[in-house]
Amino acid sequence: MPTNTNLCQWRWSSGKQPEGPAFEFYRSHHLENITSGRPGPGFSLNDPARNCRNNSSTIFIKTKTKKPTSQHKKQAKPNVRAAFMFPQLLFRIPKGIKEMEPTMPRKMLTILMGLATLLIVHVNGENSPPFDHQKLTIDGHYLDQLQKMQAFKHSLLTRRQLATAPSISSSPAPAPQATNQPPGSRPCVYEVTSYGADPTGKLDSTEALLKAITDAFNGPSEGFLMKGIKNLGGAHINLQGGNYLISKPLRLPASGAGNLKISGGTLTASDDFPTDGYLIDLSASSSSSSSYNYEYITIKDLMLDCNFRGGGISVIKSLRTGIDNCYISHFNTEGILVQDGHETYIRNSFLGQHITAGGDPGERNFSGTAINLMGNDNAVTDVVIFSAAIGVMVSGQANTLSGVHCYNKATGFGGTGIYLKLPSLTQTRIVNCYLDYSGIVAEDPVQLTISSSFFLGDAFILLKSINGLAKGINIVDNMFSGSDQGIDIVQLDQSKGPFKKIDQVLVDRNNVNGMNLKATVARGSVKGNGTSWTVDFSPVLLFPNLINHVQYSLSSSGATFPSHALRNVSGNRVVIESDIAVPARVFVMVDQGSTS
Repeated sequence: MPTNTNLCQWRWSSGKQPEGPAFEFYRSHHLENITSGRPGPGFSLNDPARNCRNNSSTIFIKTKTKKPTSQHKKQAKPNVRAAFMFPQLLFRIPKGIKEMEPTMPRKMLTILMGLATLLIVHVNGENSPPFDHQKLTIDGHYLDQLQKMQAFKHSLLTRRQLATAPSISSSPAPAPQATNQPPGSRPCVYEVTSYGADPTGKLDSTEALLKAITDAFNGPSEGFLMKGIKNLGGAHINLQGGNYLISKPLRLPASGAGNLKISGGTLTASDDFPTDGYLIDLSASSSSSSSYNYEYITIKDLMLDCNFRGGGISVIKSLRTGIDNCYISHFNTEGILVQDGHETYIRNSFLGQHITAGGDPGERNFSGTAINLMGNDNAVTDVVIFSAAIGVMVSGQANTLSGVHCYNKATGFGGTGIYLKLPSLTQTRIVNCYLDYSGIVAEDPVQLTISSSFFLGDAFILLKSINGLAKGINIVDNMFSGSDQGIDIVQLDQSKGPFKKIDQVLVDRNNVNGMNLKATVARGSVKGNGTSWTVDFSPVLLFPNLINHVQYSLSSSGATFPSHALRNVSGNRVVIESDIAVPARVFVMVDQGSTS
């Protein structure tokens, strides 16, 4: 019967055939793998003499398969010829060992995993030429390949040693890379210590920091943001976690640029720092004719110690500026000043003139303003202001304050949490804020929303008349907590004249504990037997002597059906009269917030 011969070759560098249980286990295991989990036709594991013959250091295993019939030709698979090579270092079984030690199964598993990596499987057709195992052994091809692998391994070890070897040099630090490379290949990260800045804060680092800023502005750029503002591509001035002493403001160059970040350290004003300056100054010269000086400047992860010599950050005529995760203290003027420009976002930051956590014995003397917004469309989000005379001053339009916690200076000491100083054009939203012993002041508010906020320690909202205008105001859904001192939650300052133009003002749905409720919408009832019923809303209504709308109903338990009418509305009192005396209850609702 015609047969095909599959040769499975083991070649041992020791030149000796392995013996013992380990070899029998390996032989059985791999023969089953070769034949897809079972011995092939004509093969017997129990008859080694039938299948194997020993030839020096090589063992051959023959398997016989029947010639496929015509109906199986389509399913016939190629024969498999495999050569297994075992370097002596990977597999060594001393002579005389007949039984495996208890640890041998784990050792054998490790050995088999190593052997599997050296398996070479040759797939051939039915008429494949016989495998020339003698050529592999005689011509030294295997030894050549092994030597090449050893040489390659040696080269890798040499490279690793060179890469990890310490560099010992007494030469001074190299010059900043940003100034030594061609413009097209300069890096975008400018580490200030490479410019000579002292990270210990003992020496003045002003000039080194300004040089790093200048190099960043003169660095590679691609295209423009707004007209006249070149894109620096995300250049980063890295303060490297140091504390740097500066004697004058770090003013950005006048040339318009954007997409730049300054982060990662502390700046401290020296004792001779100008009292009208700011540690970081985003303001170009007044001769600039462009609409904006800078765009997309990010100031992040910084601590600024103003040393009671000036302010922290000044942002003038800038567009889309981000101030994130900053701690600004000891300012004498403003912690952050935003003037003109557009869309400055202040987030996740802490500001205080004095470092305290409340109850400071010097609180009466706190001064300065933590944040001064003199521009439009800005946002202050998740910010804590722990000491200053004024927490946030707003004199620009369309600003948003959210998640702001002000305990800067108690109202009883003359402090204000949020001051809206933009008469007749407020356009401000204050939501989800915490006014802690310091309240809100709004001058001639127009389009003002205060909602979902918490007022603690008798903190209240003061509407201040400048030109007598209050329009489009929503003070709703807030919580007020006081000390039962009879303080109104919303108050009026009409020292410069009364409010004369009041329209679309809603103060309602606020809950109160220990303070007096004030509202522009009120409900009341009175019960009596007679012809007149009076409901007094003056303790609740915000504006004096003002009721624009009245709704009432009269419910009588008598047998007669009286005629009744609203007879008088004055002094925030409502009078209902009937034509005959009846026992009745009168329900009244009034609104003083709308004139339409």
